[in-house]
Parts: sequence; C-alpha cells; structure tokens
Amino acid sequence: MTATVRPPLSASIREAPAPQFVMAPDAVRIATYDVGDEGAPVVLAVHGFASSAQVNWFDTGWVRELVRAGYRIVALDQRGHGSSDKPHDAGAYSMQRLVADVVAVLDAYLLDEVALVGYSLGARVGWHAALDLGRRISHAVLGGIPDGQPLTRFRVDDALEHLRSGAPVEDRITRAYIEMAARTPTNDLAALVALVAGMQGGLQPDPARPPRQPVLFATGSEDAILPRSQRLAAGTPNGEFFEIPGRNHFNAPTSRPFRGRALAFLEQPTG
Repeated sequence: MTATVRPPLSASIREAPAPQFVMAPDAVRIATYDVGDEGAPVVLAVHGFASSAQVNWFDTGWVRELVRAGYRIVALDQRGHGSSDKPHDAGAYSMQRLVADVVAVLDAYLLDEVALVGYSLGARVGWHAALDLGRRISHAVLGGIPDGQPLTRFRVDDALEHLRSGAPVEDRITRAYIEMAARTPTNDLAALVALVAGMQGGLQPDPARPPRQPVLFATGSEDAILPRSQRLAAGTPNGEFFEIPGRNHFNAPTSRPFRGRALAFLEQPTG
C-alpha cells in the first residue's frame, strides 16, 4: 500500500480521495480511503450492498462530521463494489472473506484498535468482525443490520438470466435487489449477483451468539427489518438501540439524528 494523501482538514469533505489499495488474502484488491488526522482515533467505515464508501459515507456527510468531531476515517469499498476488484465467481464471496478483507485493511494501516461503523451488509460484516477480532474492534455502530433473510429468497438463476437476455424478473425481492444495484451506473451487476450467490446459506448474525463490545444498533422506523434489528440488539449484552425516525432502509444513512446519536455513542468510554 502506498502512502495516503489526505485532503486538508479545513476542506469540505464530500469527495473521497484517490483510493489506496490493500491486497486481500486471496489477491482481491480492496480500495481504501484515509481521511483525517493521522494521530486521531480511527473509525473504520464499511458500506452496504450495492453501495460504496463514496455513496454511503462521503455523500451523506458521515465523513465530514466524524472528521470535525476529531476522528480519522478509514473507509473501504467492499469487494464487488466501488473501486475494489469485482470477481464474478460466487466462491470469492462469503462472510469469512469479507471479514478477512477488514483484517487485511487493519493490518495494512497498522491499526490495533478501531471503532467500526457499518450499514446494512457492512453492519453484518461489522457484527462478525466484532466477534472474530475481539479488542481490535473497540465498539461498533451497526445501522440497518439485517439477518440475511432476504438473501435466501434471491433467485440467482433468474437474476443471471436477466443479465444474459434481459428477461424480466418476476420475484419481488430479486427484482428489488437488481433495481437497487442498477441505480449506480458504475456497479457491476454480475459481481453483485455473484456476491448474493456466495453469501446465501452463509453466516448470519445470531442473537444467541452476540459480540461483547458496546454496540449501537440503529434502524429506520419505516424499515421492514426493524423488529429483527431490535431482536439482535436485545440479545447483545452491551447493546443499545436507536430507532431512526421516519427513515427506511435506503435513506437511513442520510439521517442527521442517526449521525448525531452515533457520534454521541462513539464518545462514550469503552472501559
């Protein structure tokens, strides 16, 4: 990984800097973005499905507000997204590989301890990273954390046929995923379908086996996964829950109350 060029802290931080690439254990390149004072406490930001560091964290004001609050942000594009490599092989995608990407980023940046902020798929990765990495994740904000149930209903064969021939997708869940992914012109739909295929039947957040770190769960009041997110929070010994008012799964990251509650949580001592 080459040296990071950080934007001036006085700048209005809306655009991600040029990516710095970290090599995952299976030689997939992971794009990372480093913003803020090098000596500041670090927040690792992990975005959701069909999104990117730019869309989830820079466009929504999270990076700007975290830097103003005195944090250094290391964000990554998860494999299959943004400027990271986008394998088309479902075998390249599993929760274990996504968590290994997080470890590779922490190791490349020589980070022994970070707070983690994740949304949707990034929150699921954050849950398992907190379980696997222990004290390297001091505390976590897990927004819109799903239990993976929609992935089990995604019809991979129908999605692949749609990509091949343009055939309409009749299944509502499958169609919703494809439409969401297609909203970002730079997305590679074949890679995202491979990601879904690779993660189907894989590790899911289990309230019977929660992380022990302090965790703030936050889900929109209009999000269909709200009860399941609350169940995960209730099963987490050091968990607390914030219901994001008036937001659904797609617009929750833009919520000012969500950002404010997350910042307050990050300021709490972790013991």
